Amino acid sequence: MPAKRLHTLLDEQGIDYEVQEHPHAVSAQRLAATEGISGHIVAKPVMLSIGGELAMVVIPGSELLDLERAREVFGGNEVRLAEEAEFSEVFDDCELGAEPPFGHLYGLPTFLDEDLRSQPRIVCRDGTHTQTVTIAMTDYLLLVKPEIVDLAHGAA
Repeated sequence: MPAKRLHTLLDEQGIDYEVQEHPHAVSAQRLAATEGISGHIVAKPVMLSIGGELAMVVIPGSELLDLERAREVFGGNEVRLAEEAEFSEVFDDCELGAEPPFGHLYGLPTFLDEDLRSQPRIVCRDGTHTQTVTIAMTDYLLLVKPEIVDLAHGAA
């Protein structure tokens, strides 16, 4: 079930986007492999609890979130990965684990890693594990207005 909120937003705002179907893929790197693209342009949302409040950090699919750096960036608040039970109901039009990186559509603050910000376009899940949306980074920034942060590092 594609995220209705996402497609409605893109259509209402007249944003050019491309939808791609692919075999079921859970991880961002598997998604990149099935679509034959670099994991550097896959927008991977990571759900955090920051001082007890949910937030979304969007990083390149080829990288990992640095929790220590996140604690520094978010002012020493308690920062931890959110558990699925904490956010599954928030994304009520998405498959669990296939959330699109548009946290603002779900009332969540959204942060974008500067490594991903440098890409001209991004590929992201559209609420399913079998379909993606590709949009220009300029359009993503215009729609989401994320805060730019430096929280990712290369995968080990």
